[in-house]
Amino acid sequence: MGDGYERLTVVMPVYNERRTLRAALDRLLAVAMPLPTEVLVVDDGSTDGCLDTIADLVEEGRVRLVRQTVNQGKGAALRRGFADADGDLLTILDADLEYDPANLPVLVQPILHGETRVVYGVRSYGGHAAFSFWFVLGNKLLALWASLLFDRWLTDIETCLKLAPTALWRGVDVRSQGFGIEAEVTGKFLARGERIFEVPVSYAARSREEGKKIEWTDGLEAVWILTRIRFMERRSRSR
Repeated sequence: MGDGYERLTVVMPVYNERRTLRAALDRLLAVAMPLPTEVLVVDDGSTDGCLDTIADLVEEGRVRLVRQTVNQGKGAALRRGFADADGDLLTILDADLEYDPANLPVLVQPILHGETRVVYGVRSYGGHAAFSFWFVLGNKLLALWASLLFDRWLTDIETCLKLAPTALWRGVDVRSQGFGIEAEVTGKFLARGERIFEVPVSYAARSREEGKKIEWTDGLEAVWILTRIRFMERRSRSR
């Protein structure tokens, strides 16, 4: 087995997800996990009353809630989750219903069996699973760029489903406030020599009309973040 991991924390960052938050948590709580699991919702200053829909889950102790009174971005919400997590393994699940939490037990297994310390749930895109050609192309190009920079073969670095020891999440010291956290985490994992184990997962993208928030500028930011990490790491090794 792996390093004796005893508890998993699932961090769910939330910002104005009233339409989907309750359903996302109900789906997650229905999954039989291979480890005792803490569900940690980090609200990033929501104003749409979405927390009212899960008040009973919080009161019953099935979900733990931490709140940031001012919206700071997904990266800031995740950093709060990393800091507050009780589990020694940690993964992320968005509240938008794009990812099926039934994938999580499969993602945990390579770590529990000592095959790796980092697992990504990678998406396969079909007509039903992607809201635009440019979204899919951008994701593939980002994965290719990361693979080239760090001499690894990766197929999906922007996936939400990333699983690793909580100490590793904290140790990479991510700074991004927004969606750039996905590229930053990946770059820093790779710069540390971590080998990312990829597991196929099911995925159903939502459209802009349904609340998709990511923009093309986030892709450009991700390219810059990966490049900066790669060459800063090279300079630090050469000193």
